[in-house]
Amino acid sequence: MPRGMGRPMAALVPSDGERSFLEAQVRRHRVARSMSDRCRMILRCAEGPSNKAVATEIGAHERTVGKWRRRFLKDRIDGLLDEPRPGRPRTIADEKVAEVIERTLAARPADATHRSLRSMAKAAGPSHTTIWRIWGAFGPQPHRAETFKLSGDPHFVDKVRDITGLYLSPPDRALVVCVDESEHANATGSSEHANQIQALDRTQPVLPMLPGIPERRTHDDERNGTTSLFAALDVATGSVIGKCYRRHRARELLDFLKAIDRNVPDGLDIHIVMDSYATHKTAAVKAWLARRPHWHVHYTPTSASWLNQVERWFAELTRKQLQRGVHRSTLQLEADIRAFFDKHNHDPKPFKWTKSADDILAVVKRFRLRVDQSSCSELQIQVTRRHAPRARPPRRPR
Repeated sequence: MPRGMGRPMAALVPSDGERSFLEAQVRRHRVARSMSDRCRMILRCAEGPSNKAVATEIGAHERTVGKWRRRFLKDRIDGLLDEPRPGRPRTIADEKVAEVIERTLAARPADATHRSLRSMAKAAGPSHTTIWRIWGAFGPQPHRAETFKLSGDPHFVDKVRDITGLYLSPPDRALVVCVDESEHANATGSSEHANQIQALDRTQPVLPMLPGIPERRTHDDERNGTTSLFAALDVATGSVIGKCYRRHRARELLDFLKAIDRNVPDGLDIHIVMDSYATHKTAAVKAWLARRPHWHVHYTPTSASWLNQVERWFAELTRKQLQRGVHRSTLQLEADIRAFFDKHNHDPKPFKWTKSADDILAVVKRFRLRVDQSSCSELQIQVTRRHAPRARPPRRPR
């Protein structure tokens, strides 16, 4: 062997299945950092560099890279797992862990809508700390619940492809504008006065933030009127045109559309994205749009306002200005909204749409299948309960 050359290394060639597993572990967010680093080392070693080069790139020691290279060559994927360590042996068998997970996901307690740590411990047997570790390892969160709404629009697929096509491949010499009215009623999340913003004041003064103490405010509020906000987001530049009105009718919508038309240079087609709200489809609005052939309207599907990018801007307005704001009059509320418009348009940044129509439809299809399966299971349980034989009371002796 020539002087200065190290020990020859065995070729490390993972199979297609092993490479898929290694890449998946590197991409996952919930995997342990140690496991992710080991998989990253093996993937880099498979490309041919030396242990020293891989260690320098990843930030590990050269001996560490050599250790996991040898263990992978010997035991393949199993060699990357931690070896059994000395200490007290496990007292919870895999069967018991599977039983806890199955009960958490499928069984519902008789006195509650979901399981808690102690109710599961009482039903399954292990202590509540053991249940906590099992739930932490496998990820079920029975204390959490999220909302969803699937669109029932018969033209859902066509509308999704149409609008996402505008975002990803906008037409030449055209302006794509997302228009809507603010549907964030107030900071408390109330659904009253839909499509209007309430001017809210707290019933007692807000206590400012101090070191170690967050800002505090009363849970109730005083309502000082409402305003309707119309906004139009330029998808290409991120700039926003907005105007506040005291009422929400087709007359106000027409006035806002005329304001958009005045701000658009001549010679450009205008593609407007908005929902199917009744105000948007009145005879006056349709007649105004029919007289302007360079205006093209794209309606979002029913219950799918997330396709309208201006909703994301409304979320920024709510989070930054309205949610913790104090407004003693609608004039003060509208002044703060206009100030937010000016600040945003001083340095606008467009939102980047990344999902294609195929990606969105694939997610919706998988979710709809889950909903249908859940509905069938619930229906089967109800039918079983309905047709189950009832216990007859004992007959009285004569």
